[in-house]
Amino acid sequence: MASSFTRLISGRNAAVLLASLGAGTMATGFLLNESGPLAAEGRTKLYPPSSDFPDLRKHNNCMATALTPAIYAKLRDRVTPNNWTLDQSIQTGVDNPGHPFIKTVGCVAGDEESYEVFAELLDPIIKDRHNGYDPRTMRHPTDLDASKITNAVFDENYVLSSRVRTGRSIRGLSLPPACSRAERREVERVVVTALAGLKGDLAGRYYSLGDMTDKEQQQLIDDHFLFDKPVSPLLTCAFMARDWPDARGIWHNNDKTFLIWVNEEDHTRVISMEKGGNMKRVFERFCSGLKQVEHLIQERGWEFMWNERLGYILTCPSNLGTGLRAGVHVRLPKLSKDPRFSKILDNLRLQKRGTGGVDTAATGDTFDISNNDRLGKSEVELVQMLVDGVNHLIDCEKKLERGQDIKVPAPVTQFRK
Repeated sequence: MASSFTRLISGRNAAVLLASLGAGTMATGFLLNESGPLAAEGRTKLYPPSSDFPDLRKHNNCMATALTPAIYAKLRDRVTPNNWTLDQSIQTGVDNPGHPFIKTVGCVAGDEESYEVFAELLDPIIKDRHNGYDPRTMRHPTDLDASKITNAVFDENYVLSSRVRTGRSIRGLSLPPACSRAERREVERVVVTALAGLKGDLAGRYYSLGDMTDKEQQQLIDDHFLFDKPVSPLLTCAFMARDWPDARGIWHNNDKTFLIWVNEEDHTRVISMEKGGNMKRVFERFCSGLKQVEHLIQERGWEFMWNERLGYILTCPSNLGTGLRAGVHVRLPKLSKDPRFSKILDNLRLQKRGTGGVDTAATGDTFDISNNDRLGKSEVELVQMLVDGVNHLIDCEKKLERGQDIKVPAPVTQFRK
């Protein structure tokens, strides 16, 4: 330590050094030189990676499983072209050891390049979260042809509402955990300008969170469209709430069936939804709207982040690929009390939540049922999987109503390797 101290204070530009030498012998300080504070990289390298390795002994997330001291040592001092670091990526997983309902990922990307610069960590996390999908050897399919979906109008005695959502990121701009105010405002400008070109049943209006009137805000609350400032530590520890509500907003069509959230957890969240069980129509609108938005953005010289290995690039590795969650609110009073319910869902590659979203437990007999996978299957495959699964659940419910027995279905294959 003494030799390091001597080298630092003898440097030509060094002016002042106050460093922590342990055992309280000196106050912790910082190094100043003629150019200002010492660069972050230089400060970091005062200590070996072993001194910086996070304490993950009580953690249960994908990052904690994948991150070893050797990987951390290799990646700690790397930065992406936008100056995003490994420690910034994993901070949310370090600060949040686990989650009561789902195994979280434990990291986020700051930009598209994060998935390459930190691949030694993110590839194993992707493989873990996406049930064996290998981003180095496999290719992700994309298919937005809604005409391929069959049997997608549900019995509305059971299904109360249907929706499909995904995310899209604008290439060349940092993702929400890392973006500057200027980049966030540029995302808003690019997206809102493009959305102004939508016509027909997709034509609508944008509402800025910072500029909307009290009346507009109340209407969006009544419609259950408004998203709030993130309060979940999973999001705040991933730097999602900075500068709130600057450059955030909601766009929806006049029919209130096609929504786009701007600068929430991703650059955009695209949602097609309606009451009732017509998933076919919801997915048709979803595909048509996405294609038109992408075309309008491309006309203005921008494009979405996408590659053939990871599909569409989003902030959280859990949403790579399609980023798609197709779901229904469905009443299952008898099946939900059957001890085989969870196993049936697992085998159908479906997940259940409370109707209040990811942070809520199911209450009563109404559940939010959605596809469990994102990567390795196309949009059409995932929606059809959801459709087939929900039809099976409804069939089970009807059998139980008649006093008949039900069977656990064989496991659905997740993807073609």
